[in-house]
Amino acid sequence: MSQGGFDLNELKKRMDGAVAALKHELSGLRTGRASASLLEPIMVEAYGQSMPINQVGTINVPEPRMVSVQVWDKSMVGAVERAIRDAGLGLNPITDGTNLRIPLPELNEERRKELVKVAHQYAETARVAVRHVRRDGNDALKKAEKDSELGQDEARALTEKVQKLTDEYIAIVDSTVAGKETEIMQV
Repeated sequence: MSQGGFDLNELKKRMDGAVAALKHELSGLRTGRASASLLEPIMVEAYGQSMPINQVGTINVPEPRMVSVQVWDKSMVGAVERAIRDAGLGLNPITDGTNLRIPLPELNEERRKELVKVAHQYAETARVAVRHVRRDGNDALKKAEKDSELGQDEARALTEKVQKLTDEYIAIVDSTVAGKETEIMQV
């Protein structure tokens, strides 16, 4: 539905993207088994910019409770190690030349609570992304109304639809993170 340069389907697509990003990040919060996706959300300060960890090294899973990162550039080993430690995942890499071995800690109660906190941080990032899409949609509606492409009543009705869409996606984010929290806390 496109009206006066405003497209509700485009907003829906962008909100879908925020939810998909959340699901991808949550999939990395493994409950006990090592997974390469566990490290994918980690950003490393490299070459004067922030880049995903998989752009500075190769992530492998040599054992069920171990992840390793083979860093390509020896000068980046310290930055990668710092990024892993500071990611809030409770991981402590062991450096061996350009290879970082990351043993996964046992999932005790404290560790599970840490993972739940990380999941909630991911969810808040997704909620913010959805709200940004809402703001962009509302800004487009105001501009279309100001430029006389939409009438006041039509703009108000579309603003309500944008808010309803936002509420739906926030609910999806909340239920997704609640499901992950249940999965993490199960003994």
